[in-house]
Amino acid sequence: MPISLPLRRLWTLDKFAYSLRVFIAFSGALLVSITLSDVALVIPLFLGIIASALSETDDSWEGRFQALLVTLVCFASASFIVQWLFPWPWLFALGLGLSAFTLIMLGAVGQRYATIASGTLILSIYSMINIEQHGGVDEDVAARQLLLLAGAAWYGAISVVWCALFSRQPVKQSMARVYKALGEFLILKSALFEPVRGVDVEARRVALARQNGKVVGALNQAKEMIFRRLEGQRGDRKLNRYLRIYFIAQDIHERASSTHYPYSALTDAFFHHDVLFRCQRLLDQQGRACRQLAKSLLLNRPFGHEQSEQALVDLRASIDNLRDRGKPEWRPLIRPLNALADNLTTLESQIASAHTPDATDDRRDSDLFDRSPSSLLEAWKRVRMNLNLGSPTFRHAVRLSIALMTGYGLMQWIDPEQGFWILLTTLFVCRPNFATTRRFLSQRIIGTILGLVVGWASISLFPHPLVQSMIAVAAGVSFFANREKHYVLATASITLLVLCSFNQVGDGFDLIWPRLFDTLIGAFIAGLAVFFILPDWQGRKLNREAAHVLTNHRRYLEEIIHQYEEGKQDDLAYRLARRNAHNADAALSTMLTNMLHEPGHYRKQDADNGLRFLVLSNTLLSHLSALGAHRHQLADDEDDTALVPAAKRMCELLDQLAERLYKRQSIAPLADQAEALLTQLDEQGAAATEDKTITRYRPIQSQLRLIANQLAPLSEAAGRLTNSEPDTKSQPASA
Repeated sequence: MPISLPLRRLWTLDKFAYSLRVFIAFSGALLVSITLSDVALVIPLFLGIIASALSETDDSWEGRFQALLVTLVCFASASFIVQWLFPWPWLFALGLGLSAFTLIMLGAVGQRYATIASGTLILSIYSMINIEQHGGVDEDVAARQLLLLAGAAWYGAISVVWCALFSRQPVKQSMARVYKALGEFLILKSALFEPVRGVDVEARRVALARQNGKVVGALNQAKEMIFRRLEGQRGDRKLNRYLRIYFIAQDIHERASSTHYPYSALTDAFFHHDVLFRCQRLLDQQGRACRQLAKSLLLNRPFGHEQSEQALVDLRASIDNLRDRGKPEWRPLIRPLNALADNLTTLESQIASAHTPDATDDRRDSDLFDRSPSSLLEAWKRVRMNLNLGSPTFRHAVRLSIALMTGYGLMQWIDPEQGFWILLTTLFVCRPNFATTRRFLSQRIIGTILGLVVGWASISLFPHPLVQSMIAVAAGVSFFANREKHYVLATASITLLVLCSFNQVGDGFDLIWPRLFDTLIGAFIAGLAVFFILPDWQGRKLNREAAHVLTNHRRYLEEIIHQYEEGKQDDLAYRLARRNAHNADAALSTMLTNMLHEPGHYRKQDADNGLRFLVLSNTLLSHLSALGAHRHQLADDEDDTALVPAAKRMCELLDQLAERLYKRQSIAPLADQAEALLTQLDEQGAAATEDKTITRYRPIQSQLRLIANQLAPLSEAAGRLTNSEPDTKSQPASA
């Protein structure tokens, strides 16, 4: 094995570059401290580095430089406001609450601003710790606060230079995540074709819906990364290549999401034939091909998909065998099987083209939708739209502000040693919803205990200051490498860093019990806050989220109909409607996951009803995807033109259903309307095939029938969601 290959594999890891930047920053700060023979410099420099790294945004180097300037201005303002208000506790408490509320509300502008605002809050508390460590405000306090800013600027400079040198690597990694998630989606989708009776199909569909949410998240992240780098660089050949790979991934997702026929009916009909096993194997192999493609993109290695190509040949042969047998009861199902095979054939060619995107036709609309505000006025409008009790951002801002003020008041009352760790714990643990807060609360406590034990052992076994400093650097790198996926380990790492760093300027053993008690107090405050202060119970807004899903499905169907009328074009309007439909589906899946972790009294039966609705809405989305996959312009004399009014009627019914669901009004069953639509589709289909000896498969009619069949179950599921007591304490969000 070449020596360079292990290094290349290491370079492909998501967190390697991030961790390496942090390592360089920590090592530089440690080197400065050693050179100046002042070990006390390490703590403020480390804290500034941590705050800056937590505020890092994904951008081009120009965008990151601009974000760094904004971050440093926010950090400087926060740091010196803390210094100014520190001697007046109650004025300080009011300032803390007001600044926390303002910074959280700025997060409504966009994710970039939310990240910077969160980092500013963290640095504010670090400033308090920095002042408290030296006994309060004295003549040297300004210099110590400048050290915090110096650490932040040092990491920011490393980040900007790194981004200028390696700006394409994050895009490549994001595209690899997209194809890996698509691979897992296809493998889960293949399980639906398993011809086994008695399996829990609904559980498999729920798992598929959740994986669909991960695919949507990966696609959204990749789109944002590409968009930020495309600004002013439209002619960049490599960026345009990644843009084409992204568009191919969207097409694969649409094909992979599509359903051409109820799988249960196929299972009953072909239980004793191998055709469904062939479908299952093909989808499984295509999923594995997508995962292999992800590795190939990262390592710039050749890509082969011979297994899926052979599986496709075997599926075609199996369908030919079914046709040759000539059983009358199989004849109506051969056509949807052929449509399925055609869809998987196109999917196979898309997977192949993703590795050589330069060979694809790039004449398509390549615009991306910019979700960031275009002016200060638009940014203010976003904030103003969230200034109401129905906004999760507003609720979280109020909740966190009160929690931090409570923590600070408790500090002043009991005067604990190292009391500002209470505020830091509350800030990290208190999250926008109960489920996430509960998860972080338990992980924070466990990680702190683990870190204190390891820290106690480290400073006992390795009393030399240089060794402890090296352990602190390693712990800091571990924190950033694990903070998103392994929060217990990340918390243990940052606790170890604190003990080893503070042991350089004092007695680290004296910090162990205060750190533990402060963590418990801060976690307790966060838990009480999320439970009692404007609690954002997911069940109270489940009907609105479900209505949002139906509204976006309706818009997706409208855009598909428009494409049939005007001609197939993957323009921004179509791609946006498709992405919004999947985003809404993913948001509902996330909400239901959070509901399952809420107390049973608040969850009641809503979670079960919501899961049922999720399965039905996801099935509807799969039929819409199949309808979209067959897009083409209908000629005036084409038989399927007569089906357009029925499709528009389905849009009207979905819109009515969404409106009543949003307002939590009683919902009449749509069984009669659905039956009328099915009759209309059948009559038009019969008229189109009259006097024709060969009945051809009409995918538009077939998919519209499947969509119509979903209307009655959807109305019943929506009706169950409106039976709960309405939330009288919150109003519909305006955002």
